[in-house]
Amino acid sequence: MFLLRSQKLWTVVTILVISSRVTHSLHFDLHSGRTKCIAEDIKSNSMTVGKYSVDNPHEGHDLPQSHKISVKVTSSSGNAYHHADQVASGQFAFSAVEAGDYMACFSAVDHKPEVTLSIDFEWRTGVQSKSWATVAKKSQVETMEFDVKSLLDTVNSIHEEMFYLREREEQMQDLNRSTNTKMAWLSLLSLFVCIGVAAMQYVHLKTFFEKKKVI
Repeated sequence: MFLLRSQKLWTVVTILVISSRVTHSLHFDLHSGRTKCIAEDIKSNSMTVGKYSVDNPHEGHDLPQSHKISVKVTSSSGNAYHHADQVASGQFAFSAVEAGDYMACFSAVDHKPEVTLSIDFEWRTGVQSKSWATVAKKSQVETMEFDVKSLLDTVNSIHEEMFYLREREEQMQDLNRSTNTKMAWLSLLSLFVCIGVAAMQYVHLKTFFEKKKVI
């Protein structure tokens, strides 16, 4: 029985580990004079790491000036966490102070004729942003201990993510209740307005027909 429960527990943990990986590795094109933004929903106090680079169209030569980009990472409230101008590559790392959508915007310099830049971008959030391989190399811990630490860190991240999703669900429920209440009052107001208009039309028509001595 204990073995069966252990197998079930490891199955659940494995599924949660797979579903909790928050890693975005992208390769996209950016035309000169254009801007492209990528959004990521990050909870507060989460570590996030990103790195980007522009593919060199002429290997063995310096990257032309037309292939330089500007990168800016901002929060949903407009606070800037990273800003780089006219670079070929770079990276950023910070701990999110506020929860919400964070935007990483890439801008290419205007150039005639128009050129197309190929950009590699990797964005890691939460437990995926931590380099466990570096920790293992520095401390020379045993393989099993390293696996346990990595798993514990992942489980803690899942636990925090569950509380975060629960808070978001409560916020959405409050918003739904507030919206339903407002819609109910609006419907009631509309009903009273319709009744008032109908009563005014009735009085007006009755007065009109009385003057015409129709009724």
